[in-house]
Amino acid sequence: MKWQSILAPYAQVVEELKVKLKGIRKQFEYESEHSPIEFITGRVKPVPSIIEKAESRKISLEHIESEIQDIAGVRVVCQFVDDIYTVVEMIRARNDLIIVEEKDYVSQKKESGYRSYHLIIEYPVETVSGMKKLLAEIQIRTLAMNFWATNEHSLNYKYRGRIPANIKVRLQNAAEAAFKLDEEMSKIKHEVQEAQKMFHRK
Repeated sequence: MKWQSILAPYAQVVEELKVKLKGIRKQFEYESEHSPIEFITGRVKPVPSIIEKAESRKISLEHIESEIQDIAGVRVVCQFVDDIYTVVEMIRARNDLIIVEEKDYVSQKKESGYRSYHLIIEYPVETVSGMKKLLAEIQIRTLAMNFWATNEHSLNYKYRGRIPANIKVRLQNAAEAAFKLDEEMSKIKHEVQEAQKMFHRK
């Protein structure tokens, strides 16, 4: 397979989405209002990961574009839990993409303790051979959720998805502690935002 030509449009999707989301963040800054977006990252799934996922789900390589939804992935990281839902609403209101599926792992966490809001979108991208609609995943989470998920991802990689029971328990405890932190910060959100406005005015 010509992986470079297959993945090039996905790289374009990631870059375009990052530019658009960063644009939203800048608009809030210009109006000196609290931005629900703290930062944005994005990536195209590496080829070995695509092949591994296709094999584990018994997806033939001809069908990866329609069956694997996260070849293009963008992550939006927020300060507060309710910022997640603000970003979701903003994405829902856009007319340059279509939301195909929503998974709310914020209010309904995974068994592991994982929390994040996932949007599967269909995004039109102009390629040399014309317009193409591709699937992409947007993950929206808080800084605390992101810290936890990054570490869990590393452990999953180290143990090939079979994290030892004692570490699993610690991870679940850490996930609860991270969410408790988010809840406590939400209670002083107004104070934090006032402080940030003062800082921006300087």
